[in-house]
Order: sequence, then C-alpha cells, then structure tokens
Amino acid sequence: MDARRWDEMYRSRDQVFSGDPNPVLVAETAGLVPGRALDVGCGEGADAIWLARKGWRVTAVDVSEVALGRAAAASDGDWVEWVRADVADVAPRLGAFDLVSVQYFPLRRRHVSLRGLLDAVAPGGTLLFATHALADLDDPGDYSQPDDIVRLLEPLSWRVQVNETRRRAGPAPVGTRHSHDAVLRALRLT
Repeated sequence: MDARRWDEMYRSRDQVFSGDPNPVLVAETAGLVPGRALDVGCGEGADAIWLARKGWRVTAVDVSEVALGRAAAASDGDWVEWVRADVADVAPRLGAFDLVSVQYFPLRRRHVSLRGLLDAVAPGGTLLFATHALADLDDPGDYSQPDDIVRLLEPLSWRVQVNETRRRAGPAPVGTRHSHDAVLRALRLT
C-alpha cells in the first residue's frame, strides 16, 4: 500500500465515505457475539465505530494517517484501537480476533497478508470479506474474490457460511457503478 497516495486521496475531500457502516458488515454480523474484532483498511472508521458501539473491542488498521485522524475524531470515546500500519508489513496476532472484517480492501490474490489475516481469526471466529463483484470492475487485475480465499481455507478447519454475489444494499460509492458485492463469511472451526 502506498500511504502517501491514500493520504492524498483523503485530503482531496472533507469526507470520502458516507460515515455509515457497510451494509454487508451490518447484515453479516447480526447474531454474532461481540468479542475482539480486526477492521482491515478501516478508512474513516465507520465500520470500526459501529462495531465498537455494538460491544466489540476493535483494532482498526489503515495505512493513511489522514483517514485514521478522521476516524479517531469521529469515534467519540468508543473502544477502538487505531493502528497505522500496512497489513503486508505487520501481521496481526495469531488467533487473536473473533471477527476479521475485510470490507472493500484492495487485497491482491498473492498478497502476503492474506494468510496472516486468515491466521488472525480465532477458533470459533468469523472471517468476513466483501468486495466489488468482478462484473462491476473495469480492471479486476488480480484482486481477490471470495473464491480465491475459499481455496486457501483448509476444509477441516473452516466452514464457509456465505459465498455469493448479491446486489448492493446501499448506493454505489460516488463516481462508481458498483451494483453488486461479492461476499464471503467463513467460520474458523479449529
């Protein structure tokens, strides 16, 4: 990740994202018992703040100092640990999280951090990955889709609960035509 590029993107506008949690996160975490959560690529912090207000203890990671500053200012004392890091350089603690949430993070298929993110999910914990559906991308490159991650999950250690493409529950980000999300939710068994 290029921190300078992301900082410039956030500096270009007063607010880049809506400030609302991602609808996929809201829908897919309903019914989960709050515990420790890792929010990967937290941006301006809407997901992390929402999780904290639902009782989760959240570690929110992003490469952008500008985004993290906005997130911390918006958190209003919610229990969130804001961490400036590149997940490719700093692997999360093994088995430390009951929820690892990766929402629209540009995770390449061969990204070194992918294995670390899977390893960060505690037994009994959930991996939640959402991205733009391939059909909505002008240049999909080699960005991960749910099926890429499913191939890395050991069948005896994971149960895939959701792996689907669905119509977006909310409006597409400004300047995009994203109409569908690709969603993976998997439970770590051991």
